[in-house]
Amino acid sequence: MKRIFACLFVIFLLAFGVASAESAGGTTGVLDINRVMQESPKVKECQAQLNAKGMELTKQLDAEKPNITAEEFQRKQEAAYKEFLVLKKDLEQQIDYSVKQATEQVAKEKKLSLIIYKNGVAYGGPDVTDDVIKKMQ
Repeated sequence: MKRIFACLFVIFLLAFGVASAESAGGTTGVLDINRVMQESPKVKECQAQLNAKGMELTKQLDAEKPNITAEEFQRKQEAAYKEFLVLKKDLEQQIDYSVKQATEQVAKEKKLSLIIYKNGVAYGGPDVTDDVIKKMQ
């Protein structure tokens, strides 16, 4: 019951925010973040970097495995995984920053007072996804 109330409250706040932005003379844009993550060259580049690092670490471990004990291998495997996660987190932060910057630029250029994610929108607002993807190049 609390979840239903919380969902309705969020929908109400979102609708109120959109209505107040529209009444203030602004426009609301819609961004399909899933499409950005699939089509952006910046995201693809980061994914390629991450995949290359994963393959490099795997090759290193495979090369060392016959020459070390099982305990040493496990330690090296855990260290490699931590290194991989650090890179993953860094790349995710880069993507997040890039999306935010591109979205802000598109909002200014199109004079939008609000950009919301498409998966939460039933109707309305110009789709700015293509513009954001272009800005991220």
